[in-house]
Amino acid sequence: MFLFSFILCFFLSNRAMLVAEYYDSPVQAFEPFIWTFGDAGSILLCSLLLILLFMDLPKLSPFTPYLLLRMKKGRWLFAQLIYIFLAASLYMLYVLIVTGILCMKRTYLGNIWSKTAALLAYSGMGKSLSVPSTVKVMESTSPLECSAQIVLLLICYALSLSFLMLFFQMKYGKRAGIAAGLSYSLFGFLLDPKVLAALLHKEEYQMFQIRRITGWISPLNHATYGMHDFGYDVLPSIGQSCLLFALLLGFLALLSFRTLKKYNFSSFTGE
Repeated sequence: MFLFSFILCFFLSNRAMLVAEYYDSPVQAFEPFIWTFGDAGSILLCSLLLILLFMDLPKLSPFTPYLLLRMKKGRWLFAQLIYIFLAASLYMLYVLIVTGILCMKRTYLGNIWSKTAALLAYSGMGKSLSVPSTVKVMESTSPLECSAQIVLLLICYALSLSFLMLFFQMKYGKRAGIAAGLSYSLFGFLLDPKVLAALLHKEEYQMFQIRRITGWISPLNHATYGMHDFGYDVLPSIGQSCLLFALLLGFLALLSFRTLKKYNFSSFTGE
């Protein structure tokens, strides 16, 4: 999975580095990471890799029934939450390091947007190259703050995705858990504004309404930094997206806890 992530980071960051090399301009150290996970398509690919990472949830062994009899089931479920959080955080750290290494020849550590980012945002090259460098992001935040918020949104998305898979795996089996994770990602893909506009044959002047609707109801758009309100659109803020993810996670955790209380212990040992 980490090899696939390395390949993904290479292809997504290489587009921006071509511009940096052509104009001989520097890049801020966190910008390759921001551009790697700055749009819904990249996060969708990331979610498919997260499904591979969490497809073995819950972590079970022949000793698990004994442990559940000796401890509270809520504590065991909370341990699963900690495991998922640490695994997602480690994955984000890995991506941050990889993107930094791939672009280290032209990077600097100053917390200010680079000339390359300005070229991509203000000239329209970013849109033509599918690099998510936008003016509204550059005018609203700094690279370090933007990176931290992207990591927060991705961890929230990973927690909701993994707990959805956890619930379905305990309730209906491993295949159902994987299918639920894929459906969750597919739901977000179909609610991408560009995809939905193409499916519904909407014109460009109708895109504002589509972005506003999908920005609120799509988990994938909630995890996408550029799909938030920066004073330009009627879209959710970063805090509102985190709150919605927390409510979804709480609901899935409650369902998982109720399912765990009635779990068939024979499935732990394969008997």
